Amino acid sequence: MSGQPEVWRGRRVVLGVSGGIAAYKAIELCRRLVDDGAHVIPVLTEDALRFVGELTFSALASERARTSLFTTEGTPIPHTHLGQTADVVLIAPATARIIAKYAAGISDDLLSATLLATRAPVVLAPAMHTEMWEHPAVQENLATLRRRGVHIVDPESGRLAGGDVGEGRLAAPERILDAAAGVLTRNGDLAGVRVLVSAGGTREAIDPVRFIGNRSSGKMGHAVARQAAARGARVTLVTTAVPADIDGIDVVPVVSAQDMHDAILGRFDACDVVVMAAAVADFRPKAVADSKIKKSEGPPDIILEPTPDILGELGAAKQGQVLVGFAAETENVEANGGEKRVRKNLDLLVANDVSAPNAGFEVDTNQAILLDSSGASEHTPLLTKVALADVILDRVTVLIGRGSAHQDQEQR
Repeated sequence: MSGQPEVWRGRRVVLGVSGGIAAYKAIELCRRLVDDGAHVIPVLTEDALRFVGELTFSALASERARTSLFTTEGTPIPHTHLGQTADVVLIAPATARIIAKYAAGISDDLLSATLLATRAPVVLAPAMHTEMWEHPAVQENLATLRRRGVHIVDPESGRLAGGDVGEGRLAAPERILDAAAGVLTRNGDLAGVRVLVSAGGTREAIDPVRFIGNRSSGKMGHAVARQAAARGARVTLVTTAVPADIDGIDVVPVVSAQDMHDAILGRFDACDVVVMAAAVADFRPKAVADSKIKKSEGPPDIILEPTPDILGELGAAKQGQVLVGFAAETENVEANGGEKRVRKNLDLLVANDVSAPNAGFEVDTNQAILLDSSGASEHTPLLTKVALADVILDRVTVLIGRGSAHQDQEQR
């Protein structure tokens, strides 16, 4: 049993098995899912059949195992039927090959075609040798899939094929099933909720060429926007750094703190949740030169003035909206974050030490302290920004009365 049988009862699960030595572990996943009441349809690649038997999965699953994109049995278009009827697609093990094909949009077999033909949530559990797992091509493909909302259950360290030991071992069945169950319980939990997200660092002009800015890339805010949309929310993203792949989200490009202020305040009354992940400049030049300041004229005297306090205005004006703020700190993170949460009248504040390795600006991971209005704090481990976005949104669902305070949190 997976430990969450109520989640799986009646769910249609496409269980994809690709060609790695860990394919034998998918047999246990299949059995547990069926025991918990799921309707399991195995899809095996040609290489998977080198490690496990089609008959084994057919005997254990709810339907016979599928292995071919071109079949004369059942539906004439098996990949679209599987993709359209699935509640979740779970790939375990996910090899470097299937990860690359999915990231590149290649559909040359039944499993890869099904991945492109589904709008159901997709969970990948990679397994491969350490050298392959750490290769930049694999990591870049995974980063692409994460940006698109695919859920990754990172592998573990342990014994690998051939007697090697290292990272790349398929995650334990409990971890995979818990992560997939968490995806299912989240799927649609923000349906119809109007979410406004800010992202990126503002630029405050000195002259037509130069500006005062910061290192924020917008990755955290973009992750929140994508995950909120994946969970059914109607999302508006106000951002200084427009991402390339942000389908289904209303994007409002801005540059300065004043631009962001006007865009956010103008939409505030029409939203249910605001997540202010942007790094808004605290100060701007009081006077902006009309033409480029010449170096030959010597260093200019730049007089600064405060920018609009967007978060403070939202905290003072909110009428039932859930307001989430961020605090980028370099010392006394929890104390400074707690003071900011109270001062800005926030329902939740996400504080992080931007000087910590792999937890600040311009990286794909983050480590945070979540501070709420009850005075409680939650310290997260180092997570991908996508995973942290889901942790934040789990809290939001509780605040709007749609979630449980004890929701499982994927990749924790």
